[in-house]
Amino acid sequence: MRRNAGAKAAAKDRPEPIRTMIVDDHALFRRGLEMVLADETDIELAGEASDGSEAVQKAGEALPDVVLMDIRMPRSSGIEACRAMKEVVPSAKIVILTISDEEEDQFEAIKAGASGYLLKDIPLDEVADAVRAVHGGQSLINPSMAGKLLTEFAALARRDEGERSQQVPVPRLTEREMQVLRLVARGMNNKDIAKELFISENTVKNHVRNILEKLQIHSRMEAVMVAVREKLIEFG
Repeated sequence: MRRNAGAKAAAKDRPEPIRTMIVDDHALFRRGLEMVLADETDIELAGEASDGSEAVQKAGEALPDVVLMDIRMPRSSGIEACRAMKEVVPSAKIVILTISDEEEDQFEAIKAGASGYLLKDIPLDEVADAVRAVHGGQSLINPSMAGKLLTEFAALARRDEGERSQQVPVPRLTEREMQVLRLVARGMNNKDIAKELFISENTVKNHVRNILEKLQIHSRMEAVMVAVREKLIEFG
């Protein structure tokens, strides 16, 4: 009886598995991801789809925590699906997993609400860690791609220069929040930021949350976009 009670208590304390949906028009690639994620006890497959339209419909039914989605798909692209999915399941964290390293695709995906952008050459055994990271509130982007995104953001800032005088002033960030934001812009995760600033990871999370609340946005990369546009951080 004691053993059963202990097992029940352990099961109760165990966090709910991360419900993950896979969206890709290549069946073999979907199968490969499914096989990899099936070995993870803290991740549960919440469904799959072969195009963006199907993905949005199924996401509304399955309510996944994380969505791994390609960009190039029939009927509706991953970027279009990302926009629609954020309306249907706002809490879902979307990671674009694609072969495209085009700056425009990266930029549009982040604008559409994606929490990460990874290339398909990522080792499959790292996909589970990616799922856990975005579910935990981190944004995923390769440091090399972070530089490309900042270039695109800076170009957008220059194009929008004429409209800035009509925009609502951006709330001031504290000096520490600015430090955190600059490191986010370099593609660093919470753990690395904590080491860089000699603070705890929980403190970093609190700063990121405050930044998002002050800027009234939903993702770290959106924060970088706003910061570059408003010249809150230097780009060079």
